Amino acid sequence: SRIEKIETALEPKFQEHFVYAMALPNKIDPFPKLSAAVKLPPRKTVSEDGIAGDAAPRRRSREGHAARRGRG
Repeated sequence: SRIEKIETALEPKFQEHFVYAMALPNKIDPFPKLSAAVKLPPRKTVSEDGIAGDAAPRRRSREGHAARRGRG
């Protein structure tokens, strides 16, 4: 039995939808039924270019991490 690659990102805007869905609550979709059932955390504002209002980087690159450890 062989494992074959299954392409899941055929939708042209898949990555955009995925990135928006990573935010909790979703960066752009309001989900009114969900917000009626549970209290959602405050939504962060998104600028026209799709960047959240607190656009500070949260993760460091592997290269930067290696350089700080003296391996870069």
